[in-house]
Amino acid sequence: MIIDSHNHPFYGLMNLEKTLQNMQACNIDRTWMLSLETPEHETWPGYYSSAFGTEQASIPFENCLHYVAKEPDKFVLGYAPDPRKPYAIGRLEAAIEMYGVRVCGEIMLRMTYDHPDAIAMFRYCGKKGLPVIVEVNYGVDGAGPFAQPGYWYGGGIEAFERLVKACPETIFLGHGPGFWAHISGDDLYQTMSYPSGDVVSGGKVVEMMRTYDNLYCDLSARSGYNALTRTPSFGKEFLLEFQDRVLYGRDDWDNRLQQFLNEAGFPQETLHNIYAGNSLKLVPL
Repeated sequence: MIIDSHNHPFYGLMNLEKTLQNMQACNIDRTWMLSLETPEHETWPGYYSSAFGTEQASIPFENCLHYVAKEPDKFVLGYAPDPRKPYAIGRLEAAIEMYGVRVCGEIMLRMTYDHPDAIAMFRYCGKKGLPVIVEVNYGVDGAGPFAQPGYWYGGGIEAFERLVKACPETIFLGHGPGFWAHISGDDLYQTMSYPSGDVVSGGKVVEMMRTYDNLYCDLSARSGYNALTRTPSFGKEFLLEFQDRVLYGRDDWDNRLQQFLNEAGFPQETLHNIYAGNSLKLVPL
């Protein structure tokens, strides 16, 4: 069984029919369908060319509901309101009770993730058993981290660590360029969203994974693939060490991560954990 634990409805010019065809072609049995309620003024304009956006959300919850209503056995329902809004927890509670939301995600906001309102909502997720997916992104360009005012998310790895520490009962899935760049102990995250070159020991992601049992890894997107393949032998060691807390995902429609995993020579049990076991541990069928 293979579960894609990070994707979005009507994303990348895909409709429901194309999504199902793609899942079949890539041997994917289920997909977590996540909303993305990044406000318009915080959303990188490029997202609007690949998702049906509105002024309120680049990927609204209604799109997730559409997919799940049509194919309930194929999709897991995700939803994440902006925690800065005073009704956020109430909306999340209603979504859980009315529609069966199982995942809080995706959060991609121009705020430090240890903001008090965010901590309150994520602690609520812990009580409800919802894993939380957040994107960390420095918005790196030629001027360095946080240089683009609208397109950094989360406040960096230190803010994310403070959040993970503040909510020990909540499962967090680290995701995005600003998370995965820290698999290496170098400072390339300051100038590159997707660093190249060999991984240097002492990376913050490794340190955090060894420190916080409530931190999991979302392997999706270019950022996860890039981190694992910078030094493939290191990527394999990383996955073996943390095989009980890493989840396969795509955040896209390609199959390159499966190719890497299948060719790495992992034991079958390890592949099962990455492809489905850890996802089912967090969100049982």
